[in-house]
Amino acid sequence: MNNNLLVVGNWKMKLGLKESLKLANGLKKKIKRKSKVEVGICPSHSSLYPVAAAVRGSNIKLGAQNLFWEEEGAFTGEISPSMLKELGCELVIIGHSERRQYLGETDEMVHKKTRIALENKIMPIVCVGENLEEREDKKTDFIIINQVTKALQGINVEENDQLVVAYEPVWVIGSGQAINPEDAEHVHRVIRQTLIDLNPKEVVDNNFRIIYGGSVDSDNVTSFTDKKLIEGVLVGGASLKAEKFVNIINAIK
Repeated sequence: MNNNLLVVGNWKMKLGLKESLKLANGLKKKIKRKSKVEVGICPSHSSLYPVAAAVRGSNIKLGAQNLFWEEEGAFTGEISPSMLKELGCELVIIGHSERRQYLGETDEMVHKKTRIALENKIMPIVCVGENLEEREDKKTDFIIINQVTKALQGINVEENDQLVVAYEPVWVIGSGQAINPEDAEHVHRVIRQTLIDLNPKEVVDNNFRIIYGGSVDSDNVTSFTDKKLIEGVLVGGASLKAEKFVNIINAIK
């Protein structure tokens, strides 16, 4: 069982090559080698190779923001899991709300991407979450159960596989206003129960982590990670400055 809390920085389409390298080098210097917090960073695809070289020898895991569900073929503009593996990627964000919203990513696509990531021993971070209308209609639990089930149903989790489900309430992303930690914990409980409905409890305990994402910073991170069921955070804007990101990592007990 992996007891380490997970902190992943999603750099989105924010930083060019020079900025990405500067941030990666800054993080390598500031993040303690013996930290009990597992740290991942997800640069743009164009920066993956140089950032991989920059963080080599540290305990920072390299991740991608997306992948395609085939190993190779005529899929212009896509990147395969084997290509990511070759670059040194250990994790990948799948089904982020921005991809669902702007690029039409469906639950079926999320499922196929999750399956092939696991086949290539890349840890998938599967994002789920409700929008404001769904929340106001009190459909949060239904939406979460549906997204988790469609993403993971039928996928065989092997002994050494590691999977992450990231709860990101769509209505708070980029708003600077995080969800109430008690509300987040409730949704994490819903996710955990859904995972237990899909897998033996032992597999859920040993192979899954459930993390929170949405306007996380060093001031509020412990209000989430102090909750028993919240096993880490997915960080957006606050991961773009080395000092801010390190402050989040250091704040976690």
